[in-house]
Order: sequence, then structure tokens, then C-alpha cells
Amino acid sequence: MNIALLGYGRMGKSIEAIALNRNHKITLKIANATDDYDFSNVDVAIDFSIPNAAVTNIKKALDAGVPVISGTTGWLENYDDIINYCNTKNGTFLYASNFSLGVNIFFEINKKLSQLMAGFPDYSTEIEEIHHTQKLDAPSGTAITLAEQIIEQTNYKNWTLEQPKADEIHIEAKRIPEVPGTHEITYNSEIDSISIRHTAHSRQGFALGAVIAAEWIKDKKGVFSMKDVLKING
Repeated sequence: MNIALLGYGRMGKSIEAIALNRNHKITLKIANATDDYDFSNVDVAIDFSIPNAAVTNIKKALDAGVPVISGTTGWLENYDDIINYCNTKNGTFLYASNFSLGVNIFFEINKKLSQLMAGFPDYSTEIEEIHHTQKLDAPSGTAITLAEQIIEQTNYKNWTLEQPKADEIHIEAKRIPEVPGTHEITYNSEIDSISIRHTAHSRQGFALGAVIAAEWIKDKKGVFSMKDVLKING
């Protein structure tokens, strides 16, 4: 499979190494949005760029009829526009706030726990996420996904990085050098606390998941998620 890397930072380089090890070829690398987009020898594009380049990268791939997956976060105010654009182009698009197999399992655990906790209003909910200092957005896309899952199942209305109101989930975003990523959800009451946590030990899980998603999405049409790739129901 011929792969375009849209964004060639640390994640792009990790994806490249895994893709080559799985006998794929990297036929296009876009380091920034001013580079030449030549998709003539590309089967699938993988976008791990920066927020202000992601929309351009994705649309360029869709314009060329190339399936594109994106793990870039911080641009989701344009998500609906991209979905409409993909459908207009009869294209193929997959976005995931996190491509790690473990994190996607964690999402399902978070959803189930939030369903259970919805009936116990004495517990307050908070999220802590820790990432490396080069991560540009805060909170992480994964933390936002976790918060949105909880909001769907409970009486919370929003999340915030500030001091929370009664109907808001507080997200604490920490940036520490050389930390691949940790996410923890805690339910606190006067009596006890309940926590679930996912800790990434390296970027390899994210990169491998992205390559697996690219392998899966090739030759498909439509808008997908990692639940489709991993066949996670519910």
C-alpha cells in the first residue's frame, strides 16, 4: 500500500517506521501546508499534522479521491464541514481522537462506568490528562472524547478547564516533558473515590493503530471511526 503522510513530526515518523515494517511504502510526505500535494501514487493518506493544517490536508486528499484518516486534534469546530465535504465528494474519511487499541477499549469502559454512575449524583466527576510539552492543544482530543461520553450518559452539560460549575466536568491538562499520554477519570464522594486510568508507555500504540486503520479503510467509501476498524459494538 502506498501511503501519504500529512504531517511529519514525531508521530509521522513513528507511523512511517511501522508502515515500512509492515511492507508499505511512503510515497508522499507533507511537512507543512505549503508543500506540493501530489496524490497520483497514493492509496491512503494519514494526517497527523497541526490544527491549522489539518482541514487543508484532509480536503486536499478528498479532492484527489484518496481515503484519509486523521488523528490531529484541535480542529474539530470544522468536523461537520469535513463530513459534509467528504459526502459531497463521495470520499472516505476516518477521524479518531486516539488510534490506540487500549484507548478505544478504555472509551468503552468509560462509557459503561458513566452509565453506572449516572444514578449516583453524590459523586462528582473530574478528568486529568497528561501529555508531552510539545502537544499544542489542551485538553487533548482523547480527554474531550471521554468528557463527551460522560455528558451523554449523565446530567453534566459541558466540560471546562476552569473552575467548574455544578453541571460541568473539570478537565485538568498537564504538560510534562517526554510523557506519551495518560488519562484518568475520577468519581469523588465524601465516602470514597472511583478511578479508571489509561497510561501509554510509548507512541507505538498510536502509530500502529493509525496504520491498521489505513489498511482497513483502503478501497472503502464513507465516514468511519475506530469502532468500525476494531469491530467494537455498543
